Amino acid sequence: MVIRPAEYRDLLYLVDIYNYEVEHTTATLDINYQTPEQRHEWLLEHNVGNHPLIVAETDGKVVGYACLSPYRRKEGYHSTVELSIYVSIDHRKCGIASKLLSVIIDIAKKEPTIHTIISIITEGNEASANLHQKFGFTLCGTVKEAGYKFGRFIDIDQYQLLV
Repeated sequence: MVIRPAEYRDLLYLVDIYNYEVEHTTATLDINYQTPEQRHEWLLEHNVGNHPLIVAETDGKVVGYACLSPYRRKEGYHSTVELSIYVSIDHRKCGIASKLLSVIIDIAKKEPTIHTIISIITEGNEASANLHQKFGFTLCGTVKEAGYKFGRFIDIDQYQLLV
């Protein structure tokens, strides 16, 4: 497995991985599929400044990714980033998420403009919560019924890591 910065050639893999989550899980609260054009815009916002986007590649195929995105658009939040990690359904429980998280944290620690990493985890996503805790993230709080998907309201937990 190779971990590297995402490139345009990865776009369709990134779309497929994300859209699986849109359709089948509450890991994202997006309800509609993302088009390649929408994900291209998102891709262009990363790997500049303090917003890295990395991929895990196996046998020439992207099987997961992690990114740090703006937490909020106001200037005062510039040193806080929001973490996202997604792994292809066919490659889970292989250590890919751990490797991606380890690398993205190392990148954040080397970036002087990053002070805080926030991760929003939807209720029921115990694997993600456990992974974050393993890497030192602490639960800051739960926002009850903050999201709505699949006909029900969903709580979100906010995890934080100071780097």
